[in-house]
Amino acid sequence: MIAILNINWQTLADAVGLGSIYALMAVGIGLVFGVLRLVNFAYGQLIMAGAFALALASQWGWPLWAGVLLCFAVVVVLSALMEVIVFRPLRGHSPAVMLVATFAVAFLLESIALIWFGSLGKIAASLAYLQRPVTISGVDVRKIAIVATVVAVLCLVALVALLSRTSVGLQMRAAAIDFRTARLLGVRANRVIGAAVLISGVLAAAVSVLLTVQSPLVTPDFALRDTILVLAGVVLGGMYRLGSATLGGFVIGFASGLLGGALPTAQSQYLPSFLFAAVILVLLIRPQGLFTRSQQQAVERV
Repeated sequence: MIAILNINWQTLADAVGLGSIYALMAVGIGLVFGVLRLVNFAYGQLIMAGAFALALASQWGWPLWAGVLLCFAVVVVLSALMEVIVFRPLRGHSPAVMLVATFAVAFLLESIALIWFGSLGKIAASLAYLQRPVTISGVDVRKIAIVATVVAVLCLVALVALLSRTSVGLQMRAAAIDFRTARLLGVRANRVIGAAVLISGVLAAAVSVLLTVQSPLVTPDFALRDTILVLAGVVLGGMYRLGSATLGGFVIGFASGLLGGALPTAQSQYLPSFLFAAVILVLLIRPQGLFTRSQQQAVERV
């Protein structure tokens, strides 16, 4: 079976790298969901905006560090504007209203990108050297797989430290469990939600940098497919806890990378269908999620 699928160490390393990127996306989506109870469907468009910033910086001849800073600045500013202009005014409305609002923001950002940059998009070539392989114990592994894994681990460790050892992190955890009670105990809603959205934006910027290495051609629908897969992974892992959602994102990314690299080119078009069919099958067996214990209550979020 392994011979048929053509699985090698390079394929496994790429799968781990893609799984790490998807885990970062799952954390960003899970943070906003934990605090706001909102699935932000515009998350992929934030990543797209950061990727276009990198492409423009490369086109303008900026140094790499300046392009990365521009990417982070664009994504964080857009995240803050989304929170102040869209999320905050609609916070008292039903979840359905806020969900539709995220769809509207997503299509708005995609339309703006289509008008400004056209359907052909732009090339972000400043990080192309990370596609080159490096030999480890006789095995050629692309640098991006190593970088993506290290960045994901560092970001997750930093996030765990923030949630468990800082005042705003503890407030975010309390708000994720029961926002109404947390507010009665003195937790400031704007501060907690703003922090969650900004941290989510920082993670989206990091994902922008990593994804543009793997896909240098940036188009208005950049990262859209990845976002849909990650959302499926979040549901697969269990969206009511940040840890399980992160594991779900990693699993769907690892499976996508493994099968995408192992399947023959003629059969790779069936990969999304297979992944979503597997997600449906798992949820039919474990509706609460693959990594969530059945006795855990739905109010537990982080």
